[in-house]
Amino acid sequence: MKAAVISSPGQVGVETVDDPAPGPGQVVVEVAACGLCGTDLHILQGEFAPTLPIVPGHEFAGEVVALGAGVRGLAVGDRVAVDPSLHCHTCHYCRIGRGNMCERWNAIGVTVPGGAAQFAVAPAANCVKLPEHVRTEDAALIEPLSCAVRGYDILRGALASHVLIYGSGTMGLMMLELAKRTGAATVDMVDVNADRLATARTLGCTDAATSADALDRPRGWEVVIDATGNAQAIQDALGRVGKGGTYLQFGVADYATRATIDPYRIYHEEITITGSMAVLHSYERAAELFAGGVLDPDVFISDRLPLADYAEALRQFQAGKGRKIQVLCR
Repeated sequence: MKAAVISSPGQVGVETVDDPAPGPGQVVVEVAACGLCGTDLHILQGEFAPTLPIVPGHEFAGEVVALGAGVRGLAVGDRVAVDPSLHCHTCHYCRIGRGNMCERWNAIGVTVPGGAAQFAVAPAANCVKLPEHVRTEDAALIEPLSCAVRGYDILRGALASHVLIYGSGTMGLMMLELAKRTGAATVDMVDVNADRLATARTLGCTDAATSADALDRPRGWEVVIDATGNAQAIQDALGRVGKGGTYLQFGVADYATRATIDPYRIYHEEITITGSMAVLHSYERAAELFAGGVLDPDVFISDRLPLADYAEALRQFQAGKGRKIQVLCR
């Protein structure tokens, strides 16, 4: 089969690799579409170097074409979206319900071969069947949406909060859509990309600007979310949290990224600083929200390229072009 392969830091291409076969409890999925995200760039940069070479792709959906021994509840021909999480279920963190902190953490497309390929293997338990009205290619959006749902699990926001989101790429826009549905009074967006801010306005944010200085909230915001991973944005965002407010680190920063905090201010103003990592008990709920129309895929997916152009898709994503970029694998 054809698959994208990140062979070493900075090196990616499409190669012919062996077709996968399902083990017990696993299925083979013929991949319809695979989305790109910031984690793929971190893999390309070598930040998960022990896993290279790797077939990337942890946001994907497709059709079941083969079943391993013992699979129940799925059949060949079922259309599914795949949760890439591979928790060990036996370590301390798995046993206390924090599988995303698993001491032997693995993920499809990060540490084992993923969905940027014609076929991918996944545990049957990680597959969610798609209703008839959901296009298979669109369902690759369920994985990033499940990360956004996890973010709001962490926030546990109060009704009528004023929310500020840094970054109006795919993840920032998903956080916008969820904020609107979790009772936010206002949702403001900050981004240096004018095209992305235009999309945020189309989706109904309260206000959008290239700097929070241009937004009218002198007391700050009750909830501030970074969806960029950018050091400058993070530093600015930390200073925008109002008294009693919460800052969520949602964007994936480089390992070397650093920001400065003011401990006295955190104490005196009772500011909470927290983070949200990947997926935890949120994939099935995201699939239900997606089937219910929480996102418009035609707004969120800006580019669909063939698998053969995976390297170009990565370059476009790294350059900040468009919104969600997908590769079509069949």
